[in-house]
Amino acid sequence: MTTDRAIPTEPGILAFHERCEDFYPADAVNAPIQQQRAWYDALCAEFDAPSPEGLARQDEIVGGRIPVRCYRPAAIVTQTRIFYIHGGGFVVGSLQSHDAICAEIAHAAKAELVSVDYRLAPEHVWPAAFDDCFEVLKWLLVDGRPLVIAGDSAGGNLAAGAMLKARAEAIGGIVGQVLIYPGLGGDLVSGSYAEMAEAPGLSTADVAYYRDVLKAPAENAFAHPLKAADLSGLPPAYITSAHFDPMRDDAAHYAQRLIAAGVNVTYRDEPQMIHAWLRARHMSEGARQGFAHLCRGVSDLLGTL
Repeated sequence: MTTDRAIPTEPGILAFHERCEDFYPADAVNAPIQQQRAWYDALCAEFDAPSPEGLARQDEIVGGRIPVRCYRPAAIVTQTRIFYIHGGGFVVGSLQSHDAICAEIAHAAKAELVSVDYRLAPEHVWPAAFDDCFEVLKWLLVDGRPLVIAGDSAGGNLAAGAMLKARAEAIGGIVGQVLIYPGLGGDLVSGSYAEMAEAPGLSTADVAYYRDVLKAPAENAFAHPLKAADLSGLPPAYITSAHFDPMRDDAAHYAQRLIAAGVNVTYRDEPQMIHAWLRARHMSEGARQGFAHLCRGVSDLLGTL
């Protein structure tokens, strides 16, 4: 049973969660995959937002098979691009599910942004999604323009893993990483995984389900970045978590380890937020503030502040 300490008190985020459950029930992971995706698509559409004025989109295909969407805001002040990887437990999500979020980040940061439509589990288990993201990462770096890699939830996992692989292969040009309530391979039995086991929006059992569906090797650091023995030499990071989220400690522990390894890190734990709070940015004051801090963090990594 959910305890009082696992429930936020901010009215806006509570209203957001209630609205989410109208579209995506708490036991959604028990439904067939196609039903989960239909529910998720309807949920995302419910929280859609008007596109920033003057922002242009262009869809492309990378490597003959990987869809990407390129966002170009009306005002651009940097040649550095943002590479955004969406969340969704590796099971749901698409270019469209995070379209408004990507558009608003690009607009706020005054930078081009590219998002990726990677292959989803269970049809495509590890390392399909990871390989797709890494292929797009290398494609973006071909022209020599610097890059900030960002992702939320499962996308934060993929972004962190891609950073580790880029370091292993001595691939340069990545100047920052942005991890938004990422799942990074925590143990599922201690810390926030126990304290927030039944937090609204995402339970520890849900996290276990998504890991089981992905079927990533348990000791692979690209799949579980907290398993990496050494985090030195990685680019500066902006990391944000939700306090009422079983994956909170993944973000906190990764930030602590990066700092210990000499990496410049800004870490924020949003005190009243639940998992997926990005979607609440237009109805929750805490989410609005968190999103503003996120956009400033992205701009700082881009060197545009």
